Formats: sequence, C-alpha cells, structure tokens
Amino acid sequence: MNPTLTDQSAIKTSKNYQSSERRDVVKNEFLDGRLTPKPAANRWHNLIITNFAVAIGSRVHRSTCEVYSSDMQVRLGKNSICFPDVVVVNGEPAFADNNFELLVNPTVLIEIFSSLSQAPDRTQKLEGFLAIPKIKDCLLVNENEMRIEHYARQNAKQWIYRIYNEREDVITLESINCKLSLAEVYAQVKLKESELSSKAVN
Repeated sequence: MNPTLTDQSAIKTSKNYQSSERRDVVKNEFLDGRLTPKPAANRWHNLIITNFAVAIGSRVHRSTCEVYSSDMQVRLGKNSICFPDVVVVNGEPAFADNNFELLVNPTVLIEIFSSLSQAPDRTQKLEGFLAIPKIKDCLLVNENEMRIEHYARQNAKQWIYRIYNEREDVITLESINCKLSLAEVYAQVKLKESELSSKAVN
C-alpha cells in the first residue's frame, strides 16, 4: 500500500468532515414535533459549559444533586426533546426510559446561545423549559457578550426575571443552594469588544 496515497486519503476525509455541513450540526433536537439541528459548540461555548459544570459541581459536591453537561436529553412536554448545555437535578433523577437517557425532572437548565441564534428557536426552547413542572431555575447565556438571563420560579404561575451583565454580578440558584459569579462563568472567554455594560436587574 502506498503510504502517500493513504495519507492523502486521510487528509481528504478529515477535510470533508470539517466541511460546513458536518461542522455546523452535531446532533438533532426534537422541538414541537420537528427535528431541529443544534449547532456544534465552539471554543467559547465549551469553556462556558465547563466553567458552569466546575463551579456548580464544586458547590453541590456530596449533596443530593447531579450535574450533567451537553449530552443529557431532556423531555419538554410530549412533542419536544432537547440537549441543554448544563442540567442539574436536585434529588432523585426521573427518566422516561429504562436506559436513563431521557430526563424528565430537571431542577436547573442552562442553555448557551450565540448572537446568531435564531430568535424563534430561543423562544421555543424557553417556553418548553418553563413548562417543565419540576424546573426551578433557567439560565439563558450569551456566549459572545457578558449577559445571562435568569428565570427563577416562585410558584406555578409566577417567575422572577433577572439580567446579569457585569463581572461582579452574582447569580443565586436557590433551588440547589448555589451562588456563582459572572467572572467564573466567563473565565478565559474572549468576549466581543462591543460587550454591553449596564447594571443587573434585581
């Protein structure tokens, strides 16, 4: 076998894999009865996921919580299944299947969006998240600027909405007895120069 040809073949294959068609989609979500591609996570997206998982994990260590990142499927009603970036369950996790793959009782959901994310997809996911009976806290995180939207459940029909967008801001997740700062969440992440700077809404 000619090693040169083999090397060239491998290079060609890897380039094909890195083409836009394969790079942009790594998994499909099932939203409102339709398959919806979820874009691949870039460097900053992955760093934010890791920062959340490390920060939360270190605080809930030896508690009744479990922390999952990226690949845990969550059921949103009867016609939607998604892969939130970070999921926390306080208490015994409940699953819709015997393989423990489809979670139905998340306590905290964290979803990271880029500025290029489609508004309908963001809105649709948020509505699905807030409709989960067991959900207590939902965070929508911007990967390109320091901005996190926090929905904290008060009762069956009421949520408190907060915006955090300064490094010193502290997010309180009462459902898992956890506090973390935006400085932790965005550690090592290079944000756009056009990053907004305004006070958090209390």
